[in-house]
Amino acid sequence: MASLHIDLNADLGETTAGNPVADDAAMLEMVSSANVATGFHAGDPHSIAQTLKAAARAGVTVGAHVGYNDPAGFGRRFIDYNAAELADEVTYQIGALDALARANGTRVSYVKPHGAMYNTIVKDEAQAKGVIAGIKAFGDLPVMLLPGGLAVDIAESQGLTVIREAFADRNYNPDGTLVSRKQDNAVLGDEGDVVKRVLEVAQTGSITAIDGTTLDVDAQSVCTHGDSPGSVKLLRGVVERLSAEGIDIRSFI
Repeated sequence: MASLHIDLNADLGETTAGNPVADDAAMLEMVSSANVATGFHAGDPHSIAQTLKAAARAGVTVGAHVGYNDPAGFGRRFIDYNAAELADEVTYQIGALDALARANGTRVSYVKPHGAMYNTIVKDEAQAKGVIAGIKAFGDLPVMLLPGGLAVDIAESQGLTVIREAFADRNYNPDGTLVSRKQDNAVLGDEGDVVKRVLEVAQTGSITAIDGTTLDVDAQSVCTHGDSPGSVKLLRGVVERLSAEGIDIRSFI
């Protein structure tokens, strides 16, 4: 029987003007892939470069964490973009990050939409097509997406590899979407709950929604948010439990 394995990813590179929102160095010691900000929702070129350099040293796979051009809202507010404009912004972000990555000993190996963009392209066909077109314009990079959304079908129809993702520290609605951050129960903060979620994904490919519904997500990667309270401690608990269960942590690349 093949050994179980899972990719652990985290949103990093979001330090802006010297104000960090996550302990990138500590997270990079534990994750196998890093979704690195591109400067649109957060991050600046120098801080992003430092995260990329640390990812290269740690042997962590780098992805472009593309988002809406909305630093004031941390990319978590919906913007009614023109699809062609959105496509160009996605291509631009990937290219900028890849240039910094190559200058610091690594490269962009996949793309993950951020925040409101990520959630919008689950159901908004025009924006989903724009985001996927923007990725295709750069190259055939794998794209990390929420299972079951329109963007998954569009990406696969364009020949892109889809990395289906689950969230260690977010609650799910019965339809497979994430509970809105406007709700009090959007984020899981208890280490036991987070560990249980990751094990559920790695061992069964499923997630339990807030009403008890079992969702088949078949995820290849699990996200832990570096900007969540106690994120390093939570992730350390996850890593220790996965090791105890004989589940390998390794990148999908």
